[in-house]
Formats: sequence, structure tokens, C-alpha cells
Amino acid sequence: MLQFSIKHFNELTTLELYSLLSLRAEVFVVEQCCAYQDCDHKDQNSYHLLGYDMNELVAYARLLPVGMSYEHYCSIGRVATSLNARNKGYGKQLMIEAIRFCDHHFSNGIKISAQAYLEKFYQALGFITVSTPYLEDDIPHIAMIKEKQL
Repeated sequence: MLQFSIKHFNELTTLELYSLLSLRAEVFVVEQCCAYQDCDHKDQNSYHLLGYDMNELVAYARLLPVGMSYEHYCSIGRVATSLNARNKGYGKQLMIEAIRFCDHHFSNGIKISAQAYLEKFYQALGFITVSTPYLEDDIPHIAMIKEKQL
């Protein structure tokens, strides 16, 4: 079971910021061979969900308020699990915690830009596909929405 910490950007320690940026680079730049601009000026106005296993950051998601990525929805992005922590259910735990936070702290539903191969994973968490596949950083993605839980 992961231990979670959720912090606004201004609350992150230097070590936490370094760790989350390192994990994002490990997964998105190195593993997925995708050169993209990770520091997109959205981190400063977002919350950061950190998932620890034995004091090691192994799972992460960025929680963006309404209007940061989508006009009428909050968003969950930069969802990453360390390669050495896969197949332990951490991704599902991370997303359940992220959805819980968004439902409690933001006023609208959640919209995500999901990598297309993860469509069934997100559907199992209640997201509905609302677009055809499109390329984002040369990787097939789909837009998905989850209405706010009451």
C-alpha cells in the first residue's frame, strides 16, 4: 500500500520537487523516448500527489484546477509509476487518490488526456472516452471525462 502526500507547489520541498521531476523524466522522457517540454508553467498552480513505497517516490500525478488545462474541468496529468514499481496496483491506488482529491477540492468533473493504450484502465475508474485518438508529443492519446462524484 502506498503512502500518499498531496502538496501544492509552494509546499513542496526541494527534494520532493527534484524527486517528482526525476520520476517524470524517467517515465516520459527516457522510458517512452519522448522529448517534450515537461516544465510547462502549470506546476506552480497545481497540487502534486506523491506516492511513496518505503520512503521512495514510486508514483506521481499532477492535479490541475479548473481552467488550467480545460475550461470547464479540473485535470489529472503527468501520471507516472516508476518502472521498478509496476504491476503492484500502484497506478490504480494513485488514480483513486487523485480522483478523491479532485472531487473534494474542485467544483467540476475531471478531464484527462490519456495515452490511448490505457483507455480500459481509465474506463475501469469511471472515465468515459469523448474523442477519437489524436497525437500528443507523437504518442496516441484520447480525451476522457469523469463526472464529479457526489
